[in-house]
Amino acid sequence: MSSQDDPAAACPVDHKTREAWLAQARANGSQATHPHSSNTSAPLPAPLQPSSQPSTTAVQTSCDSSALDQSPAVPSSILSSLKLATDREVSTIPRAQVDHHASSRPANSERDTGADKSTGNWIYPSEQMFFDAMRRKSYDPQATDMKAIVPIHNAVNERAWHEIRDWEKGRGSDACGGPKLASFSGLSTSLTPRARWKTLMGYQAPFDRHDWVVDRCGTKVEYVIDFYAGKEKEGAGAKGLSFYLDVRPKLNSLEGWKMRVAKYWGF
Repeated sequence: MSSQDDPAAACPVDHKTREAWLAQARANGSQATHPHSSNTSAPLPAPLQPSSQPSTTAVQTSCDSSALDQSPAVPSSILSSLKLATDREVSTIPRAQVDHHASSRPANSERDTGADKSTGNWIYPSEQMFFDAMRRKSYDPQATDMKAIVPIHNAVNERAWHEIRDWEKGRGSDACGGPKLASFSGLSTSLTPRARWKTLMGYQAPFDRHDWVVDRCGTKVEYVIDFYAGKEKEGAGAKGLSFYLDVRPKLNSLEGWKMRVAKYWGF
């Protein structure tokens, strides 16, 4: 996601995430994907493997609003020859008001120029912007993959926001127009405690992780999202493949604990 006039793209997905998305796109015959929440499916069991430890360079290599690559973009002459789409989709995710006096930039935006003028929502990158960002991060992208990666990227983010809105229901954000996304970062090299435990129990590890900060009428609430490759739906064949998103508040605050306990007991 990015601001409307931002010439830079969103932080690119890493190789592991890109391959997971492409595998889903190929299995689905490039049809729309169907990300699932933690309430509707479970990650696939896998042979036990040693859990991977968080990389010491996770902060440096993650997609973070305070540490984004400022290297030159791919020359426009090269991009134009690739014939990548430049149109962008406005998300349904409201963007929290940006503090222009803050030293950090908004997540996934290398130069802030504001949200969508008509809706105030985050805007997804175009195929060209996504390709550009991946090239700058040295991920060796293929132009032909962008038509599959960008729609999946957008759909997964929309599903994540849908789950966050469910968590936020009844928490007071209606008084100010609902929750808004303030920032987010990708930490694919760092397993959450829950993901590490599931891996030790024999489930496959998530292929990506995001940390999102939600603005609830001025109060910041942090969420963590683990992304898994979903399991095949019974009788649906390859086209039943989907993604599984495990979305929940972080347990780094009293509010996070209260929300988790309330969810567990159904109130």
